[in-house]
Amino acid sequence: MYSIDYKRRAVEYKQEGHTFKELKEAFKIPNQTYYRWAEEYRYGFERPEPAERPRKINLEQLKQAIEENPDAYLKELAEPFGVTEQAVFYALKKLNITLKKRRSRIQKSQTKLGPNT
Repeated sequence: MYSIDYKRRAVEYKQEGHTFKELKEAFKIPNQTYYRWAEEYRYGFERPEPAERPRKINLEQLKQAIEENPDAYLKELAEPFGVTEQAVFYALKKLNITLKKRRSRIQKSQTKLGPNT
């Protein structure tokens, strides 16, 4: 890793009017590295915080809807939010809410067929 001071000097060196060949000889960096450092230089070598993207489904409201009606189908849950069933499925996955499981096993009736049947 290069220090911030080293990156700053390289970017300022190129901005003074030196060529890429001179930059490469002086700082031993390829052109693409210079472009990346120049972009970082614009922000003061600090990455801006990524903005949280807006969600169509408010997870708290979805959780509340599940608590009010635990037997609702995905389609029924999707209608108030104006989204697809698939969107609700993935939102539930984020909340670690899975499919309903059966508590008891359903046993098939097993009958043996004899040789004379």
